[in-house]
Amino acid sequence: MKESGMLLFPIFFPIILGTLLLFMKKTTKRKTMVLITAAGLLITALAVICVLVQGEAAFTLFQLTTLLPIYFKADAVGRLFVSVVTVVWVLAGIYGFRYMEHEDCNKRYFGFYLIVYGILVGLDFSGNLITFYLFYECMTLLSLPLVFHSRTREAVMAGLKYLFYSLCGAYLALFGLYFVNRYGNTLTFTPGGVLDPSLVTGHEALLLVVAFLMLLGFGVKAGLFPMQGWLPAAHPVAPAPASAVLSGIIVKSGVLGIIRVIYFIFGAQFLQGTWVQKVFLTLTLVTVFLGSMLAYMEKGLKKRLAYSTVSQVSYILFGLALLNPAGMTGALLHVIFHAVIKSGLFLCAGAIIFRTGKRQVSQLKGIGKEMPVTIGCMTLLSLALIGIPPASGFVSKWYLAEGALASDTGIFGWLGPVVLLLSALLTAGYLLPIPMKGFFPGEEEEKKGFEKKEVDSVMLVPLLILAVLAVLLGMFPGGLLSCIAGITGQLFAA
Repeated sequence: MKESGMLLFPIFFPIILGTLLLFMKKTTKRKTMVLITAAGLLITALAVICVLVQGEAAFTLFQLTTLLPIYFKADAVGRLFVSVVTVVWVLAGIYGFRYMEHEDCNKRYFGFYLIVYGILVGLDFSGNLITFYLFYECMTLLSLPLVFHSRTREAVMAGLKYLFYSLCGAYLALFGLYFVNRYGNTLTFTPGGVLDPSLVTGHEALLLVVAFLMLLGFGVKAGLFPMQGWLPAAHPVAPAPASAVLSGIIVKSGVLGIIRVIYFIFGAQFLQGTWVQKVFLTLTLVTVFLGSMLAYMEKGLKKRLAYSTVSQVSYILFGLALLNPAGMTGALLHVIFHAVIKSGLFLCAGAIIFRTGKRQVSQLKGIGKEMPVTIGCMTLLSLALIGIPPASGFVSKWYLAEGALASDTGIFGWLGPVVLLLSALLTAGYLLPIPMKGFFPGEEEEKKGFEKKEVDSVMLVPLLILAVLAVLLGMFPGGLLSCIAGITGQLFAA
């Protein structure tokens, strides 16, 4: 694998630029801040593309100790995740240029928005467990200002809850890091795992406990039951573009951590058929059903979408826990599709709040008459999340069900598809009434008439792009499947 310092640019450029933005004078014009942020997003995205084009590369920044380097590696999994991060981060950033006009402290928001982008790129390109842990902690601490941006009591309390849950989860991962260093050959992410058989012999039970604790630790960020409480508290209080990236991207950092733990640290073979796999599968299915039920019962628009994220991200975790190629394929597809769909849905919700101030689902009768393009995008995104073909959600859920049926996991082989189907029905129940009542509000509302309140093109274009992607990625998934086949082939051949 070739050494390339180019890996560092998309990591540290937005961090430095965002930091400079934070220290600019209070009198700096908003237009200047928007131009700096736009330039930062564009240049970083172009740098990411350059890294993706050059293929697998690595770079050691410095040594913490002789055995603990800060090491970056652009492997196939990291390149997949950074591609998703870049698309969503840039689109939500563009949307935020107009949305944040009615919010205070734009300098702080855009500064931290750029910084977190760089940290996420660093997280995706982390080549070993110590580097991953450092960027994971930084991501939690520096995304916190996006949560409590409004500085209301509700936002501050939600931010503290987010911080408490996330730090506790990270400490579980840190606890596991010590044992991996003791019983592994290296901390560098290696397909098939890094455990040394000569050291592991006789300590298998201990290492299974360690693996489970690490999965729980990273599962906190992914909203896994019973640690999902921070997510429906934090996501609704953030500004809409921040909610979009929190729900579509930040939670995926926990997913990436779980992928690294299962497939690059312990190895799928070590966990196959153990109590760790069975308990983890149980927790994922409980979370899928629980999140869907809570979303179905929730009346607030953004909080409903937040509960939906709890459910949908556990689709991904379920696929990873199956420990077979089909399940892994479905999980990675859902990483991409959920990021696109849920980010789009939060941006739709933000557009509604921006133009009407309405935050409750019961207030949205006739909203389709007032904002037809926004609600049209919301309809497409909802159909994709439910999994109605040919939209993207259908493809990922097909592979998840196929992986479950092909797995040697006993009751989970049939229970998984049943729970996924029930969750899809509940998803239809909590999403489709919004566009249905929005476009067909009833005679009484029709008589009152509706005023056009559509948002302008700066906010509409990202919505349209995400809605189109949600459909086209499902209609033409061949390229993604080829990319993911390379990843699964490498992981399961190891």
